[in-house]
Amino acid sequence: MHLMTVFAHPFTDKYPAAVMDAFHEPFAESGYTVDVLDLHREGFDPRFTEADHAHFWGGPIPSDIPEMHRRVEAADRLAFVFPVYWWSMPALMKGWVERVFTAGWAYQYGRGVEDRGAAPLSGLLPSIPTALVGVGGSSKRTYDKYGYDEAMRTQLDVGIFAYCGMNDVESHLIYDVEGDVNAPNREDGVRRAREIGAEFASTTRVPHTAKEDHLARRSA
Repeated sequence: MHLMTVFAHPFTDKYPAAVMDAFHEPFAESGYTVDVLDLHREGFDPRFTEADHAHFWGGPIPSDIPEMHRRVEAADRLAFVFPVYWWSMPALMKGWVERVFTAGWAYQYGRGVEDRGAAPLSGLLPSIPTALVGVGGSSKRTYDKYGYDEAMRTQLDVGIFAYCGMNDVESHLIYDVEGDVNAPNREDGVRRAREIGAEFASTTRVPHTAKEDHLARRSA
């Protein structure tokens, strides 16, 4: 099995990296390969440029994007590990999605550009099992009170991944980790990350249905 993890944090010796390392441990123990796309270390440019806009309307694909496509296509499992910024993924990671999940590769309307706005959507990506692990500074009570966790699942699990055909998505949040007073929470979070990784790496893992689950919650 081959896992690709997209990671967005400016440091490799801070807590989000420890969460990622713990998440990876079960994969390493099982002999699986792991490709870490560290967006800071690799210097990925998240800006949606004129070239990206031209490609959106049928022009050539920007030169740095095909490699990203190949790395995603090689994955049997896909993961995103990130600190939660303003109740979502960091701008760098969101920019990666905006530039890499391109029309004609991740999704398509009708036969292509000429049908945009007139024909139904088709998600083009296979439903690769995908895990999102967000590291949050706020408490679970805060997320529950304001529905931030549900908002994140709506915009990320459904609005990005299921939209592109990747419906087997699971989201996890590690809560309340900031400051010395929350050191025990950080320890628990690392243990939880390892558990998430073990469940995600399991060959008996049960697939998720993000879109259907989302619509069922809304109609309940």
